[in-house]
Amino acid sequence: MVPHLITALNGPINELEQRVLDSTPAIERWFRLEWMEHTPPFYGAVDIRNAGFKLAPVDTNLFPGGWNNLTPEMLPLAVQAAMAAIEKICPEARNLLVVPEGHTRNTFYLANVLQLKRIFHQAGLNVRFGSLSPDIKEPTTLALPTGEQITIEPLIRNDKRLGLKDFDPCTILLNNGLSAGVPGILEDLHEQFLLPPLHASGSVRRKSQHFQAYEEVAKRFAKLLGVDPWLINPMYSTCGEPNMEERGLEDVRAQVDALLTKIRRKYKEYGINEKPFVVLKSDDGSPGMGIMTVRDLKDLDQLTHKMSALAYNAQEGQAAPELIIQEGVLTHERVNDAVAEPVVYMMDRYVVGGFYRVHAERGVDENLNAPGASYVPLAFADSGRLPQPGEKPGSSSPNRFYMYGVIGRLALLAASYELEATDPLAEVYD
Repeated sequence: MVPHLITALNGPINELEQRVLDSTPAIERWFRLEWMEHTPPFYGAVDIRNAGFKLAPVDTNLFPGGWNNLTPEMLPLAVQAAMAAIEKICPEARNLLVVPEGHTRNTFYLANVLQLKRIFHQAGLNVRFGSLSPDIKEPTTLALPTGEQITIEPLIRNDKRLGLKDFDPCTILLNNGLSAGVPGILEDLHEQFLLPPLHASGSVRRKSQHFQAYEEVAKRFAKLLGVDPWLINPMYSTCGEPNMEERGLEDVRAQVDALLTKIRRKYKEYGINEKPFVVLKSDDGSPGMGIMTVRDLKDLDQLTHKMSALAYNAQEGQAAPELIIQEGVLTHERVNDAVAEPVVYMMDRYVVGGFYRVHAERGVDENLNAPGASYVPLAFADSGRLPQPGEKPGSSSPNRFYMYGVIGRLALLAASYELEATDPLAEVYD
Protein backbone atom coordinates (compact mmCIF):
# COMPACT_ATOMS: atom_id res chain seq x y z
CA MET A 1 0.00 0.00 0.00
CA VAL A 2 1.30 3.45 -0.95
CA PRO A 3 -0.12 6.12 1.37
CA HIS A 4 -1.63 9.27 -0.10
CA LEU A 5 0.91 12.02 0.51
CA ILE A 6 0.77 15.78 0.41
CA THR A 7 4.42 16.74 0.53
CA ALA A 8 6.30 19.98 -0.03
CA LEU A 9 7.63 19.28 -3.51
CA ASN A 10 9.75 22.37 -4.03
CA GLY A 11 13.16 23.19 -2.71
CA PRO A 12 16.43 21.49 -1.82
CA ILE A 13 14.87 18.10 -1.02
CA ASN A 14 14.13 17.47 -4.69
CA GLU A 15 17.71 18.26 -5.65
CA LEU A 16 18.85 15.95 -2.86
CA GLU A 17 16.59 13.16 -4.14
CA GLN A 18 17.98 13.60 -7.65
CA ARG A 19 21.56 13.49 -6.41
CA VAL A 20 20.85 10.37 -4.37
CA LEU A 21 19.35 8.61 -7.40
CA ASP A 22 22.15 9.73 -9.73
CA SER A 23 24.74 8.54 -7.20
CA THR A 24 23.16 5.16 -6.35
CA PRO A 25 26.18 3.02 -7.44
CA ALA A 26 28.59 5.26 -5.51
CA ILE A 27 26.27 5.26 -2.46
CA GLU A 28 25.92 1.48 -2.35
CA ARG A 29 29.67 1.02 -2.76
CA TRP A 30 30.26 3.57 0.03
CA PHE A 31 27.95 1.65 2.37
CA ARG A 32 29.56 -1.65 1.39
CA LEU A 33 33.03 -0.35 2.27
CA GLU A 34 31.75 1.11 5.55
CA TRP A 35 30.22 -2.22 6.59
CA MET A 36 33.54 -3.92 5.88
CA GLU A 37 35.06 -1.73 8.62
CA HIS A 38 32.14 -1.42 11.05
CA THR A 39 29.67 -3.92 12.51
CA PRO A 40 26.04 -2.83 12.18
CA PRO A 41 23.76 -3.01 15.21
CA PHE A 42 21.70 -6.20 15.17
CA TYR A 43 18.53 -4.24 14.48
CA GLY A 44 17.24 -0.70 14.66
CA ALA A 45 14.45 1.70 13.79
CA VAL A 46 14.96 5.32 12.72
CA ASP A 47 12.39 8.14 12.91
CA ILE A 48 12.83 10.46 9.92
CA ARG A 49 11.31 13.88 9.23
CA ASN A 50 10.82 15.31 5.73
CA ALA A 51 10.50 19.09 5.86
CA GLY A 52 10.47 19.50 2.08
CA PHE A 53 13.76 21.42 2.38
CA LYS A 54 15.48 18.99 4.73
CA LEU A 55 15.40 15.24 5.41
CA ALA A 56 16.93 14.07 8.67
CA PRO A 57 16.72 11.40 11.37
CA VAL A 58 15.45 12.62 14.73
CA ASP A 59 15.69 9.41 16.78
CA THR A 60 17.42 6.02 16.45
CA ASN A 61 16.08 3.12 18.51
CA LEU A 62 18.38 0.11 18.99
CA PHE A 63 15.70 -1.95 20.80
CA PRO A 64 12.82 -1.40 18.38
CA GLY A 65 9.29 -2.52 19.11
CA GLY A 66 6.57 -2.10 16.52
CA TRP A 67 7.61 -5.05 14.35
CA ASN A 68 3.92 -5.96 14.22
CA ASN A 69 3.40 -2.88 12.03
CA LEU A 70 5.41 -4.49 9.25
CA THR A 71 3.16 -6.13 6.69
CA PRO A 72 3.36 -9.80 5.61
CA GLU A 73 4.84 -8.61 2.30
CA MET A 74 7.83 -7.20 4.20
CA LEU A 75 8.61 -10.38 6.14
CA PRO A 76 10.70 -12.14 3.46
CA LEU A 77 13.16 -9.21 3.57
CA ALA A 78 13.30 -9.42 7.36
CA VAL A 79 13.82 -13.19 7.29
CA GLN A 80 16.69 -12.91 4.81
CA ALA A 81 18.30 -10.17 6.89
CA ALA A 82 17.86 -12.24 10.06
CA MET A 83 19.55 -15.20 8.37
CA ALA A 84 22.50 -13.02 7.36
CA ALA A 85 22.81 -11.50 10.82
CA ILE A 86 22.65 -14.80 12.69
CA GLU A 87 25.07 -16.47 10.27
CA LYS A 88 27.69 -13.81 11.03
CA ILE A 89 27.24 -14.06 14.80
CA CYS A 90 26.58 -17.73 15.51
CA PRO A 91 26.26 -19.86 12.33
CA GLU A 92 25.42 -23.02 14.28
CA ALA A 93 22.70 -21.28 16.32
CA ARG A 94 19.66 -23.44 17.04
CA ASN A 95 17.96 -21.64 19.94
CA LEU A 96 17.19 -17.93 20.30
CA LEU A 97 16.09 -16.48 23.64
CA VAL A 98 14.17 -13.20 23.34
CA VAL A 99 14.03 -11.00 26.45
CA PRO A 100 11.02 -8.67 26.04
CA GLU A 101 9.85 -5.61 27.94
CA GLY A 102 7.57 -6.20 30.91
CA HIS A 103 4.45 -4.91 29.13
CA THR A 104 2.51 -8.16 29.50
CA ARG A 105 -0.83 -6.32 29.35
CA ASN A 106 0.06 -4.36 26.23
CA THR A 107 -1.30 -6.52 23.42
CA PHE A 108 0.30 -4.32 20.74
CA TYR A 109 3.70 -4.94 22.28
CA LEU A 110 3.02 -8.67 22.55
CA ALA A 111 2.08 -8.68 18.85
CA ASN A 112 5.48 -7.08 18.22
CA VAL A 113 7.43 -9.89 19.90
CA LEU A 114 5.28 -12.52 18.18
CA GLN A 115 6.28 -10.94 14.88
CA LEU A 116 9.93 -11.27 15.89
CA LYS A 117 9.27 -14.94 16.64
CA ARG A 118 7.83 -15.45 13.15
CA ILE A 119 10.87 -13.82 11.56
CA PHE A 120 13.45 -15.86 13.47
CA HIS A 121 11.45 -19.07 13.22
CA GLN A 122 11.55 -18.73 9.43
CA ALA A 123 15.27 -17.99 9.72
CA GLY A 124 15.75 -21.44 11.27
CA LEU A 125 15.69 -20.82 15.02
CA ASN A 126 13.70 -22.14 17.94
CA VAL A 127 12.42 -19.03 19.70
CA ARG A 128 11.26 -18.72 23.30
CA PHE A 129 10.65 -15.72 25.57
CA GLY A 130 12.25 -15.13 28.97
CA SER A 131 11.14 -12.30 31.23
CA LEU A 132 13.18 -10.16 33.59
CA SER A 133 10.02 -9.42 35.59
CA PRO A 134 9.93 -10.93 39.10
CA ASP A 135 6.17 -11.39 38.57
CA ILE A 136 6.84 -14.17 36.02
CA LYS A 137 7.56 -17.16 38.29
CA GLU A 138 6.32 -19.89 35.94
CA PRO A 139 5.49 -20.21 32.24
CA THR A 140 2.67 -17.76 31.58
CA THR A 141 0.52 -17.91 28.46
CA LEU A 142 -1.08 -14.66 27.33
CA ALA A 143 -3.86 -14.32 24.76
CA LEU A 144 -3.98 -11.66 22.06
CA PRO A 145 -7.16 -10.22 20.50
CA THR A 146 -6.20 -11.98 17.25
CA GLY A 147 -6.62 -15.37 18.94
CA GLU A 148 -2.86 -15.92 19.02
CA GLN A 149 -1.01 -16.79 22.22
CA ILE A 150 2.43 -16.09 23.59
CA THR A 151 4.17 -17.92 26.44
CA ILE A 152 6.62 -16.01 28.61
CA GLU A 153 8.88 -17.93 31.01
CA PRO A 154 11.11 -17.01 33.97
CA LEU A 155 14.78 -16.63 33.14
CA ILE A 156 17.22 -19.12 34.67
CA ARG A 157 20.86 -18.22 35.33
CA ASN A 158 23.27 -21.17 35.76
CA ASP A 159 26.88 -20.20 36.38
CA LYS A 160 27.65 -17.94 33.42
CA ARG A 161 24.84 -18.96 31.07
CA LEU A 162 21.33 -17.63 30.77
CA GLY A 163 18.38 -19.65 29.54
CA LEU A 164 15.04 -21.21 30.35
CA LYS A 165 14.05 -24.60 31.65
CA ASP A 166 15.33 -27.16 29.10
CA PHE A 167 16.42 -24.34 26.77
CA ASP A 168 20.07 -23.31 26.39
CA PRO A 169 20.47 -20.61 23.71
CA CYS A 170 23.70 -19.49 22.09
CA THR A 171 22.13 -16.12 21.23
CA ILE A 172 20.01 -13.80 23.40
CA LEU A 173 18.08 -10.99 21.75
CA LEU A 174 17.08 -8.05 23.93
CA ASN A 175 13.83 -6.36 22.96
CA ASN A 176 14.06 -4.45 26.22
CA GLY A 177 15.81 -1.08 26.37
CA LEU A 178 16.87 -1.60 30.02
CA SER A 179 16.30 2.09 30.73
CA ALA A 180 16.04 1.37 34.47
CA GLY A 181 19.54 -0.09 34.51
CA VAL A 182 21.31 -3.31 33.59
CA PRO A 183 20.24 -6.26 35.78
CA GLY A 184 23.06 -8.47 37.03
CA ILE A 185 21.47 -11.57 35.50
CA LEU A 186 22.53 -10.29 32.05
CA GLU A 187 26.15 -9.56 32.96
CA ASP A 188 29.26 -11.74 32.53
CA LEU A 189 27.69 -14.34 30.25
CA HIS A 190 29.95 -17.10 28.98
CA GLU A 191 29.98 -18.07 25.30
CA GLN A 192 26.57 -16.50 24.68
CA PHE A 193 25.94 -13.60 22.34
CA LEU A 194 23.86 -10.80 23.83
CA LEU A 195 22.28 -8.57 21.19
CA PRO A 196 22.34 -5.59 21.28
CA PRO A 197 25.24 -5.29 23.75
CA LEU A 198 24.60 -3.95 27.22
CA HIS A 199 26.30 -0.61 26.49
CA ALA A 200 23.52 0.07 23.95
CA SER A 201 20.94 0.03 26.74
CA GLY A 202 18.94 3.10 27.67
CA SER A 203 20.62 3.49 31.04
CA VAL A 204 24.06 3.77 29.42
CA ARG A 205 23.50 5.22 25.96
CA ARG A 206 23.40 8.97 25.25
CA LYS A 207 21.53 10.53 22.33
CA SER A 208 24.22 13.19 22.03
CA GLN A 209 26.86 10.51 21.40
CA HIS A 210 24.71 9.10 18.64
CA PHE A 211 24.16 12.46 16.95
CA GLN A 212 27.83 13.32 17.29
CA ALA A 213 28.59 10.13 15.35
CA TYR A 214 25.78 10.91 12.89
CA GLU A 215 27.23 14.37 12.26
CA GLU A 216 30.52 12.75 11.25
CA VAL A 217 28.75 10.25 8.98
CA ALA A 218 26.58 12.99 7.43
CA LYS A 219 29.57 15.18 6.61
CA ARG A 220 31.35 12.34 4.83
CA PHE A 221 28.24 11.25 2.97
CA ALA A 222 27.38 14.83 1.96
CA LYS A 223 30.89 15.24 0.57
CA LEU A 224 30.31 12.13 -1.55
CA LEU A 225 27.11 13.68 -2.96
CA GLY A 226 28.41 17.25 -3.12
CA VAL A 227 25.64 18.69 -0.92
CA ASP A 228 25.38 20.70 2.27
CA PRO A 229 25.46 18.26 5.26
CA TRP A 230 22.77 20.37 6.96
CA LEU A 231 20.21 19.02 4.49
CA ILE A 232 20.45 15.59 6.19
CA ASN A 233 21.72 16.46 9.67
CA PRO A 234 19.82 17.97 12.62
CA MET A 235 22.04 20.35 14.57
CA TYR A 236 22.14 19.85 18.34
CA SER A 237 23.77 20.89 21.59
CA THR A 238 23.78 19.58 25.15
CA CYS A 239 23.51 21.17 28.57
CA GLY A 240 23.61 19.98 32.15
CA GLU A 241 20.84 18.44 34.18
CA PRO A 242 17.77 20.69 34.11
CA ASN A 243 16.78 22.20 37.42
CA MET A 244 14.71 25.09 38.67
CA GLU A 245 17.69 27.15 39.82
CA GLU A 246 18.28 30.35 37.85
CA ARG A 247 21.76 29.27 36.75
CA GLY A 248 20.47 25.99 35.37
CA LEU A 249 17.66 27.70 33.49
CA GLU A 250 19.99 30.34 32.08
CA ASP A 251 22.25 27.62 30.68
CA VAL A 252 19.28 26.03 28.92
CA ARG A 253 18.12 29.44 27.68
CA ALA A 254 21.58 30.29 26.28
CA GLN A 255 21.89 26.96 24.48
CA VAL A 256 18.39 27.23 22.99
CA ASP A 257 19.05 30.81 21.84
CA ALA A 258 22.35 29.83 20.19
CA LEU A 259 20.81 26.91 18.34
CA LEU A 260 17.78 28.90 17.18
CA THR A 261 20.19 31.54 15.83
CA LYS A 262 22.09 28.91 13.82
CA ILE A 263 18.83 27.55 12.39
CA ARG A 264 17.65 31.03 11.40
CA ARG A 265 20.90 31.57 9.49
CA LYS A 266 20.35 28.35 7.56
CA TYR A 267 16.73 29.23 6.85
CA LYS A 268 17.83 32.62 5.51
CA GLU A 269 20.53 30.98 3.36
CA TYR A 270 17.94 28.71 1.72
CA GLY A 271 15.09 31.24 1.62
CA ILE A 272 12.91 29.19 3.98
CA ASN A 273 9.91 31.06 5.37
CA GLU A 274 9.20 28.73 8.30
CA LYS A 275 9.52 29.46 12.00
CA PRO A 276 12.51 27.57 13.41
CA PHE A 277 12.14 25.55 16.57
CA VAL A 278 14.11 23.19 18.79
CA VAL A 279 13.16 20.17 20.85
CA LEU A 280 14.41 19.48 24.36
CA LYS A 281 14.60 15.89 25.59
CA SER A 282 16.51 13.72 28.00
CA ASP A 283 19.94 12.82 26.68
CA ASP A 284 19.73 9.27 28.01
CA GLY A 285 18.65 6.39 25.82
CA SER A 286 15.01 6.38 26.86
CA PRO A 287 12.37 6.45 24.10
CA GLY A 288 11.26 9.75 22.61
CA MET A 289 8.84 10.67 25.38
CA GLY A 290 8.73 13.84 27.48
CA ILE A 291 9.75 15.97 24.50
CA MET A 292 9.31 19.73 24.76
CA THR A 293 9.01 21.89 21.62
CA VAL A 294 10.45 25.41 21.93
CA ARG A 295 9.71 27.92 19.16
CA ASP A 296 10.73 31.01 21.08
CA LEU A 297 12.68 31.80 24.26
CA LYS A 298 9.41 32.97 25.80
CA ASP A 299 8.21 29.35 25.59
CA LEU A 300 10.79 28.48 28.24
CA ASP A 301 9.18 30.97 30.64
CA GLN A 302 5.80 29.37 30.12
CA LEU A 303 7.06 25.80 30.28
CA THR A 304 9.60 25.87 33.11
CA HIS A 305 7.32 23.68 35.21
CA LYS A 306 8.03 20.91 32.68
CA MET A 307 11.78 21.26 32.99
CA SER A 308 12.14 19.03 36.02
CA ALA A 309 10.01 16.36 34.33
CA LEU A 310 12.57 16.22 31.55
CA ALA A 311 15.15 15.20 34.14
CA TYR A 312 13.43 11.87 34.60
CA ASN A 313 13.04 8.91 32.36
CA ALA A 314 9.42 8.94 31.22
CA GLN A 315 9.05 5.18 31.75
CA GLU A 316 11.21 4.27 34.71
CA GLY A 317 11.61 7.43 36.85
CA GLN A 318 15.39 7.49 36.59
CA ALA A 319 17.29 10.77 36.74
CA ALA A 320 18.71 11.91 33.41
CA PRO A 321 22.20 13.41 33.53
CA GLU A 322 21.71 15.95 30.73
CA LEU A 323 19.41 17.44 28.15
CA ILE A 324 19.93 17.32 24.43
CA ILE A 325 18.67 20.35 22.53
CA GLN A 326 18.01 19.33 18.95
CA GLU A 327 17.14 21.30 15.84
CA GLY A 328 13.46 20.74 15.16
CA VAL A 329 12.68 19.29 11.75
CA LEU A 330 9.22 19.94 10.36
CA THR A 331 7.28 17.16 8.70
CA HIS A 332 5.31 17.99 5.58
CA GLU A 333 4.22 14.41 4.99
CA ARG A 334 0.48 13.71 5.18
CA VAL A 335 -1.59 10.56 5.31
CA ASN A 336 -5.31 11.26 4.97
CA ASP A 337 -4.64 14.90 5.90
CA ALA A 338 -2.99 13.88 9.20
CA VAL A 339 0.64 14.73 9.98
CA ALA A 340 2.94 11.76 9.36
CA GLU A 341 6.61 10.76 9.61
CA PRO A 342 8.37 7.71 8.17
CA VAL A 343 9.99 5.14 10.43
CA VAL A 344 12.56 2.87 8.75
CA TYR A 345 13.22 -0.63 10.16
CA MET A 346 16.54 -2.38 9.63
CA MET A 347 18.13 -5.65 10.57
CA ASP A 348 21.87 -6.08 10.23
CA ARG A 349 22.75 -3.67 7.38
CA TYR A 350 19.52 -4.13 5.45
CA VAL A 351 16.37 -2.03 5.24
CA VAL A 352 13.56 -4.54 5.83
CA GLY A 353 10.47 -2.32 6.01
CA GLY A 354 8.83 0.57 7.72
CA PHE A 355 5.68 2.55 8.25
CA TYR A 356 4.31 6.04 8.63
CA ARG A 357 3.60 7.15 12.18
CA VAL A 358 0.46 9.26 11.81
CA HIS A 359 -1.12 11.58 14.36
CA ALA A 360 -4.28 13.54 13.55
CA GLU A 361 -4.02 15.72 16.66
CA ARG A 362 -0.40 16.85 16.34
CA GLY A 363 1.15 19.68 14.33
CA VAL A 364 4.03 19.66 11.84
CA ASP A 365 6.50 20.73 14.53
CA GLU A 366 5.34 18.38 17.29
CA ASN A 367 6.38 14.91 18.48
CA LEU A 368 4.22 12.23 16.85
CA ASN A 369 5.40 9.37 19.10
CA ALA A 370 2.52 9.93 21.49
CA PRO A 371 -0.79 8.34 22.51
CA GLY A 372 -3.22 8.52 19.64
CA ALA A 373 -0.67 7.70 16.93
CA SER A 374 -1.59 5.21 14.21
CA TYR A 375 0.59 3.37 11.70
CA VAL A 376 0.38 3.03 7.91
CA PRO A 377 2.81 0.70 6.06
CA LEU A 378 5.40 2.29 3.82
CA ALA A 379 5.73 1.26 0.21
CA PHE A 380 8.69 -0.91 1.23
CA ALA A 381 5.91 -3.52 1.29
CA ASP A 382 6.19 -3.69 -2.49
CA SER A 383 9.73 -5.01 -2.47
CA GLY A 384 9.67 -5.54 -6.23
CA ARG A 385 9.62 -1.81 -6.92
CA LEU A 386 13.14 -0.48 -7.22
CA PRO A 387 14.06 3.19 -7.59
CA GLN A 388 12.80 4.63 -10.89
CA PRO A 389 15.51 6.64 -12.69
CA GLY A 390 14.14 9.45 -14.81
CA GLU A 391 11.07 10.11 -12.69
CA LYS A 392 10.43 13.73 -11.72
CA PRO A 393 11.87 14.35 -8.22
CA GLY A 394 9.19 14.18 -5.55
CA SER A 395 6.73 12.26 -7.73
CA SER A 396 7.89 8.64 -7.33
CA SER A 397 7.16 6.68 -4.16
CA PRO A 398 9.95 4.10 -4.77
CA ASN A 399 12.45 6.94 -5.17
CA ARG A 400 11.20 8.64 -2.03
CA PHE A 401 11.42 5.44 -0.01
CA TYR A 402 14.87 4.61 -1.36
CA MET A 403 15.99 8.00 -0.05
CA TYR A 404 14.40 7.25 3.33
CA GLY A 405 16.30 3.95 3.38
CA VAL A 406 19.57 5.76 2.69
CA ILE A 407 18.99 8.15 5.62
CA GLY A 408 17.99 5.22 7.85
CA ARG A 409 21.20 3.39 6.98
CA LEU A 410 23.27 6.50 7.68
CA ALA A 411 21.75 6.58 11.18
CA LEU A 412 22.42 2.86 11.61
CA LEU A 413 26.03 3.40 10.56
CA ALA A 414 26.28 6.23 13.09
CA ALA A 415 24.99 3.82 15.73
CA SER A 416 27.78 1.40 14.87
CA TYR A 417 30.34 4.22 15.27
CA GLU A 418 28.70 5.14 18.56
CA LEU A 419 28.74 1.58 19.94
CA GLU A 420 32.39 1.14 18.96
CA ALA A 421 33.33 4.38 20.73
CA THR A 422 31.47 3.45 23.91
CA ASP A 423 32.36 -0.26 24.05
CA PRO A 424 33.79 -0.88 27.56
CA LEU A 425 35.77 -3.84 26.23
CA ALA A 426 37.36 -1.94 23.34
CA GLU A 427 40.61 -1.35 25.24
CA VAL A 428 40.78 -5.02 26.15
CA TYR A 429 40.65 -5.99 22.47
CA ASP A 430 43.08 -3.29 21.29
